[in-house]
Amino acid sequence: MDDLRYPIGPFDFEQPVTMDTVRVAIDEIAACPAALRNAVRGFDDAKLDTPYRDGGWTVRQVVHHLPDSHMNAFVRIKLGLTEDNPTIKPYEQQLWAELADARGPIGPSLAILDALHERWAPLLRSLEEKDYRRTIFHPEYGSMSLGLLTAHYAWHGKHHVAHITSLRKRMGW
Repeated sequence: MDDLRYPIGPFDFEQPVTMDTVRVAIDEIAACPAALRNAVRGFDDAKLDTPYRDGGWTVRQVVHHLPDSHMNAFVRIKLGLTEDNPTIKPYEQQLWAELADARGPIGPSLAILDALHERWAPLLRSLEEKDYRRTIFHPEYGSMSLGLLTAHYAWHGKHHVAHITSLRKRMGW
């Protein structure tokens, strides 16, 4: 795609979600940490501090953003499994990306993402179809099924990894 903000296209919140969709999404969630590690393999500080597009986050900020976001997603899924249509708390992603920890070494964030996904993917695989019909309420997006949420975060991981891999390709790294 020509839009560097959405190298794999925007997420379709209107898509039908089937158990086949969910199974593919779980596999993509499980694969995300390795894909991210591969995307940043060999990057020095100069590359990590390069924005993936003009006005965009640096590679370092993207790496730190993924565990921040996916920790929130993991909690949202667990809330949706244990409460009836709970209202989840949004957070200011841009402001989180500007905090001091988003300027630090990426190793801890890669480790967090590894560990988080080691728990998240098995949890998702343990669920039944009825569980994926459960909902959470997002103040900005309304009610969302856990199936749609799972598909969204599978897309989210691929989306941000593609920011890095498309930058790598454009820069000839």
